[in-house]
Amino acid sequence: MKTNLLVIAVLGVLCCLGAAKKQSSKFGGVQIGTITYSYRDMPGKSLEATLDYAVKSGLSSVELMGYTVESYAGIPAENQKEWRTTVSMDKFKEIKKMFKDKGVKIHILKLETFGSPEETDYAFRVCKTLGAIGITTEVSLDMAKKVAPFAEKHKLYLIFHNHCQPGEPGFSYDPILEVSKSIMLNFDVGHYFGVTGKNPCDFIRQYHSRIASLHMKDKTGPTTADACGVNKPWGQGGTPIRDILQLLKKEKYPITADIELEYGVPKDSDPVREVAKCVEYCREALK
Repeated sequence: MKTNLLVIAVLGVLCCLGAAKKQSSKFGGVQIGTITYSYRDMPGKSLEATLDYAVKSGLSSVELMGYTVESYAGIPAENQKEWRTTVSMDKFKEIKKMFKDKGVKIHILKLETFGSPEETDYAFRVCKTLGAIGITTEVSLDMAKKVAPFAEKHKLYLIFHNHCQPGEPGFSYDPILEVSKSIMLNFDVGHYFGVTGKNPCDFIRQYHSRIASLHMKDKTGPTTADACGVNKPWGQGGTPIRDILQLLKKEKYPITADIELEYGVPKDSDPVREVAKCVEYCREALK
């Protein structure tokens, strides 16, 4: 009888240890994540639901949308500037712990509250509290000059995302990157390929030291119907996703590859399952 009880106790401990083991979406040395914008069409919009979606998709890293963070922290419908400049960081500490307990790293925060110096300072305080490396926003030279000093102050990054700007005549990242060493890129490989038709691997090789993360999606190149390309399920477009991931693996670039789900979700599926498919695509590509 005592032996049976001992066996049951040991099995219980082993089960607990197994449950405590957290999943990882780092394959071949390449960290795979997602921007939580990918779950925008899911019925639950809360921070807790968003975290659950990421876990169910098999992820251990996210670029976290700021509206879910502020909603959890209790931002009011009115007087938001006053709230942002006076709120305690306690709720944001709770968020960091909530994600950590589930094994999900908040890698980057997308909280673009840059309306005033006080709100900009708030955004970077939240970012630091969450343990993120920086804040993403749309690429802009004016924004670089305005916000980079705050990133420098907090020893964090201002991370610029691209849509179709690389296809504009005369566009260059160089003047923007020259503003501050605190500026990094969130390079959207799908948008880049979609608007230029060029291989993103060449850009990554040239700018790898200034790239914090990639947005991964599959698109066609520019077409007569859409100069920025058309979003496709992974493997059906022209973005060389496998080559990009293999480049990160081979060169050991410390760049996170974040899935951004933008193609149409099939009627018999949902964004959580589609992101999980993309995670598996990355796993297979990095073998």
